[in-house]
Amino acid sequence: MKVEIWSDVNCPFCYLGVSQFNEALGDFAHRGETEVIHRSFELDPDQPRGASGDVVEHLAEKYGFTREQAAQGELQIAEKAEQFGLPYVTVGRDFGDSFDMHRLVHFAAESGRAEDMLLALFHANFGEEGKLFGDRERLVRIAVYEGLDEAEVRAVLADETRYAQAVRDDEALARELRCQGVPYFVLDRHFVLSGAQPAEVYADFLRQGWEHHVATAAE
Repeated sequence: MKVEIWSDVNCPFCYLGVSQFNEALGDFAHRGETEVIHRSFELDPDQPRGASGDVVEHLAEKYGFTREQAAQGELQIAEKAEQFGLPYVTVGRDFGDSFDMHRLVHFAAESGRAEDMLLALFHANFGEEGKLFGDRERLVRIAVYEGLDEAEVRAVLADETRYAQAVRDDEALARELRCQGVPYFVLDRHFVLSGAQPAEVYADFLRQGWEHHVATAAE
């Protein structure tokens, strides 16, 4: 059985949703027979390369909020993250161009570390203060900590064509599958679940998908 997950490091609901999906998958009886593929989706693909800005100011501008309203929204997400046992920093974070991060996840996938890389980026963005977007040195440190070769990581980041088509292919597939927001979960190209859900919702999703997978294989 195959589950494809579209997400973006900028997206707090992806941070929450992927965490809860993994919790459900950890308890799933057939997790060893379930392949998970992480796919790219840029929330704002028009961001200039290397762009970085204050996350609260970005949210206020994007949604027409006051800065106070945007800050309150961040606090509400932090409360939800706490319920899921996840750290969430509401100040001192940035928002920006995630294209290099998606390329690094594809690079990490070649050695079976795509999820490790993605989760490390989520943690760096939402669980720690400090600039992440546009800071290549921090990206290098994160990737190396996850076991990737430093010279190869630097070579990937220096050449913007590497894995760029893989990112674009993921985004084209998302459009084909009518994905308009993330996180977006697709099971065997048959079942779809979107948004950050509690672990029990993902557990039902996996069970339903497995039943269909088994029935289809038996036909």
